[in-house]
This record gives sequence, structure tokens and C-alpha cells, in this order.
Amino acid sequence: MSNVSNTRIDRRFAELKAADRKGLVTYLMANDPDYQTSLAIIKALPGAGADVIEVGMPFSDPMAEGPTIQAAAQRSLKSGGSLRRTLALVREFRKDDDTTPLVLMGYYNPIYRYGPENFVHDALEAGADGVIVVDLPPEEDEELCLPALRAGLNFIRLATPTSDEKRLPALLANTSGFIYYVSITGITGAAAPDTDTVRAEVARMRPFTDLPIAVGFGIRTADQAAEIAAGADAVVVGSALVSLVGNATSPEVARDSVLGLVRELAEGVRRA
Repeated sequence: MSNVSNTRIDRRFAELKAADRKGLVTYLMANDPDYQTSLAIIKALPGAGADVIEVGMPFSDPMAEGPTIQAAAQRSLKSGGSLRRTLALVREFRKDDDTTPLVLMGYYNPIYRYGPENFVHDALEAGADGVIVVDLPPEEDEELCLPALRAGLNFIRLATPTSDEKRLPALLANTSGFIYYVSITGITGAAAPDTDTVRAEVARMRPFTDLPIAVGFGIRTADQAAEIAAGADAVVVGSALVSLVGNATSPEVARDSVLGLVRELAEGVRRA
């Protein structure tokens, strides 16, 4: 299936399993509100308790996102954000941190314009470990998924409440690293997930995969994180952090408020 084995993502989830604890995956948009502020926050995330970091690649039409992440993409683009600058940020992060897994998350259009082969090469060279492309279904695996896997870049797929038993095998066939389970039907940041439903859905997916399952969309507090983590391998938090950046009155306030919430979330996840 792939040449992907023993990536930073694999190693991190193996460490979490050995320590018998759940993981915290954090998402922030690259270049939001500007390059230096986003780099400073992302560099500080591991120290605050993030186990895996998703870095958003800015795009003008992020169709799966709610208003919070749409606004972050606009702020990023307005301050010069691009795929090239996102890769520069990853490269800069890697100078001080060689262990925290970094996942690039976004849409196919900027990658298509960059050139899929160039993207895979440059992402790996910058120090990225995986990629999530929201709008590339399994039917398009030849476009990016298979080249990424062959090169050693984890290709992480989204599964949703509407992914039934017929669809799951196709979704999971070329997935690696972890599964990102979208806990609600709808856009990011729109509603809080129902814990019992999520637990049942994760249990439904287990027979189809050996990969860790991370649950995201709608998780905003330490208590929610603890409840969701109890039935999953990791919790993903994005909109709650991105909104703090959007509401901040200065770079310092953005950094402090994001890291404060990440510490709380990490404590919640560790409680699970």
C-alpha cells in the first residue's frame, strides 16, 4: 500500500499508547494573523501539551469550515499567507523541534497549483509528516494520496457520521498516520458533539482499521475534551483556538490565550 512506516506521527501515537494516555491534536492556520505571530504560537504548542500539530494551509474558499476558520484564512491571505510561506513556517519550526508531528491541512486547489509532486517533495523536505486534504476523495488517490504515501508522507483521511460500512473500506484503504473522525455533520466549529454518539461511532470504525482514531469538530473545553478522549485515541481542537487568535488585541494576547487553552485541553485529555 505505501512506504509510510515509522513516521513522527506513528512514533508519537506509539508513545501515547505505551504511556496509556490519549493525545491532543491542535489546529492553527499558518500566517494568522501574520507569519511571526503564528510561528511563535506554533513553536510553543508542544510545551503547552500539544502532541500533534495541524497547520492550516490558507485558501480563499475553505468549504468545510465555519465562519471562524474562514476568517482565519482571510486574515492569513491578507497578510501574505500562501502555501510557500506555510512550508517556510514548517521549516522554521523544525529547526528547534525534531519530534513533534506536523500535519498540513487544507484543500487541493493550492496544492494543484503548486504541483502535487513538488508539494510532496517540498513538504517532506520542510519537515512535514502528513497531509489532510479535505476535498480529495479516495477516487482521486492517484492525484496526491498515492504519491505522498510512496514518498513517506502520511495521508490522513476524514471519516464522518455518514461514512457507512460500504464507504469505510474505500476511505481507509490508503490512509496512514491516524484517522480524523469528524464528530458532527456540518462545518467546523458549528456545534458540540454528543459524547455517546461519538463513542458508538468510533467503536463502529474500530473493526475496519488498526490506526489511531482522533475525533474533532466542535470540541471547545477541557471537559468536552476529556469526555471525547475517553472513547477515542486523540482529540482535535481547531476553531476554539483559532477564535482566540481572531479576537486577540495583540500578538502577545493571541499567544497567551491560545497556550492557556491548550494547557487546559491537554489536562482534560490526560484526565481521560
